[in-house]
Amino acid sequence: MMENHSYDNKLGMLCRRGADGFAVGRDGQPTARNPYADGYIQHAFRMPTTCQLKSEPAQDWLDSHIQFANGRNDGFVISGSGPVSMGYWQEEDQPFYYSLAKIFPIADRYFASVLGQTYPNRRYLISATSIGQVNDTTPALTDYPAGGTIFDHLDAAKVSWRDYYTTLPTVALYPELYLKNDGTRVLPIKHFFTDAAAGKLPGVCLVEPDYGTSSEENPQNIAQGEQFAAKVINAVMHGPAWHKTLLIWNYDEHGGYYDHVRPPRAIPPDSIKPEVPKGESAYDGFGRYGFRVPCAVVSPWARRDYVSHRVFDHTSICALIEAKWNLPAMTYRDANADNMLDLIDLRRPAFAEPQELARPLADTDGKALSCNVSGPGTIPPPGSVSPPPHHH
Repeated sequence: MMENHSYDNKLGMLCRRGADGFAVGRDGQPTARNPYADGYIQHAFRMPTTCQLKSEPAQDWLDSHIQFANGRNDGFVISGSGPVSMGYWQEEDQPFYYSLAKIFPIADRYFASVLGQTYPNRRYLISATSIGQVNDTTPALTDYPAGGTIFDHLDAAKVSWRDYYTTLPTVALYPELYLKNDGTRVLPIKHFFTDAAAGKLPGVCLVEPDYGTSSEENPQNIAQGEQFAAKVINAVMHGPAWHKTLLIWNYDEHGGYYDHVRPPRAIPPDSIKPEVPKGESAYDGFGRYGFRVPCAVVSPWARRDYVSHRVFDHTSICALIEAKWNLPAMTYRDANADNMLDLIDLRRPAFAEPQELARPLADTDGKALSCNVSGPGTIPPPGSVSPPPHHH
């Protein structure tokens, strides 16, 4: 699970039959746009470099709901995200990701679990609820979901699991879970590469980037995140246990970047109300998904030439794990989530042989990391803003 990018921002320009990306005009450019407060229009634009702005975009509870704009998805530029929200990258900027999304099945209705930030969405990934959390607030030492976490359920079923972390383990979002497993099931990233090479990965694992340099959150250079993801995916694909592996590549939330698909209603996980900052609205509470994020399934058993249009969210991963090991649901959300089996075909492996994916930009382009020094370029680029429609 990488950080902070919407489907359109990363895969909007993917030409794959059936994949719901940007609508493109006669000039080959996306027709997506969002207004400024004064009526001027910001058009979607290719990001000038693979680096991002420092202070923007924004994806907290308030900004995400301003962006959602009651389903019009036209509040991105006027929110704390500003004009950079309409930026996107294309194949030339992230060749590995595009080859991944062209070869393996993708889901173009995979939504974040909450219209909010990283922590609540990652809590949904491991417990199918955020127990009220909507923003990146520091977890209390006593925070723990009533229905347990997916790892508690795996423990009860005697299924092995590990959280391989670089700088921060997701299990630390529930401090008790982290303290109980640190050093045994919560291990530094080097152990992932050793275990993958030996064909000894556990039943379930989380693989985590360096959240300061290679998770793709702003202001990072997305080329570094792509390079990390490529290392992980290739380690699994070329490891001796490939024949019995399924890897899911996704993002925690949209990061404040534009997406054109309206997040649908969702089943609230429990009766816990959102702990919104003072003076902010609870909106639909936990009864709505967040914006779409990229998602691909990498496995010998993945379906060839397939784009799934079923609605998934992070709790669909919980539901998949629950389906495989016959585990009970943790909340109403994962109990009702689609378990992603739509993306695989267990009758015969379509990808028995590891696939040759394009090399990540940072491996092939000597200049890929130069923007780390020179910055993200001019955002928004000249010519990407037009006057209000009735402006004379």
